Amino acid sequence: MRRVAVTGLGVVSPLGNSPAAAFASARAGRSGIHRLEAPYAHRLAGPLAATADFDGTPYFEPLKLRMLDRVSQMAVQAANEALAAAHLDLVRADRRRIGVFLGTGMGGSQTSDDGYRTLYGDQSDRIKPFTVLMGMHNAPAAWIGMEHDLRGPNLTYSTACSSSAVAIGEGSMRIAHGELDVAIAGGAEAPLSLGSLKAWEALRTLAAIDADDPSASCKPFSGNRSGMVLGEGAAMLVLEDRNRAVARGATIWGEIAGYGFANDTSHITRPSAEGQAAAMAAALESAALDPDAIDAINAHGTGTQANDGVETAAIKAVFGPRANRIPISATKALHGHLLGAAGALECLLALLAMRHEVALPTMHLHVADPGCDLDYVPNRARDGVAARTTLSSSFAFGGANAALVLRAAA
Repeated sequence: MRRVAVTGLGVVSPLGNSPAAAFASARAGRSGIHRLEAPYAHRLAGPLAATADFDGTPYFEPLKLRMLDRVSQMAVQAANEALAAAHLDLVRADRRRIGVFLGTGMGGSQTSDDGYRTLYGDQSDRIKPFTVLMGMHNAPAAWIGMEHDLRGPNLTYSTACSSSAVAIGEGSMRIAHGELDVAIAGGAEAPLSLGSLKAWEALRTLAAIDADDPSASCKPFSGNRSGMVLGEGAAMLVLEDRNRAVARGATIWGEIAGYGFANDTSHITRPSAEGQAAAMAAALESAALDPDAIDAINAHGTGTQANDGVETAAIKAVFGPRANRIPISATKALHGHLLGAAGALECLLALLAMRHEVALPTMHLHVADPGCDLDYVPNRARDGVAARTTLSSSFAFGGANAALVLRAAA
């Protein structure tokens, strides 16, 4: 099994559109959540969102831009940034051994919404000619592959909120087994259309607006948590055989040391501690590590009543009494829930946290919950945390639970 290095990072997110900017916002506790200002906001019970300050116009020629849903625009830009940071020589590379692995939960949500509005709302039979190409779930990965003439596997994973963690895990396994030399892996999501927001609202999983500070509406592990806030963005990683990366003098941001997946069959929306613990345990087994070897945890931490108590119990089941001594970060309090892209963004932030020896804060945690009694690094970043390994969890509707073990760069 080859070691899998991360040699490039790229991001478009509510916290910033570069790895450095996103990490700085997370470290400072600056929230990207706000009241949603959109023509349809008055139709939402709680108009909240975490939006990315992104316009694709400067990055794509007009004809191409008309063929790209927002989810593809952000995915391609994040991948371009990651590849540029990795300094790969694609001219000399065997592009048959470079693959694209991308996760998305909802694909081209805005395109689908626009098409339905035209068809049913406007009673028009003239749908945009590129509707299928823009809305299909594999469009972001396909465009990344075409942009850089990458001829290896081009795969899209749609396992709800674990999609991009699965994409990173599956891509890393292809490299570890020697099937590929390089993988572009991560996720993208643009779910802030009216139809999407109303559908999530109907599930009663979204947060109520904090009357004092809307940006503090998502409160993972807090006793007064009321739900999650949807966010948009993309995060992409360049994964590479570590020996290859060292030989060419690449900057190594960390490693994907293990990947675990466990399907929870108990309920399609309600999580179980057993299912979440199984994914974490599988990731540790993949990395050939005992639980005592984990120095920090990136929690799924959605801020919903259902998840946070269950996740706390799952962490205790895996780590036993030591669970109380592991710093746990839940950054969705700041960037919202990017659904299929959440795992990739949080993986990126966790890698940078290890590099800077800091535990990122779980913001807006002011009310104790007896069922959530671990060290969640409340409200302020903790410097001087020299973590060598981090477990990053991503749990999903449908029971698709995934976890990644990340190792700091040597």
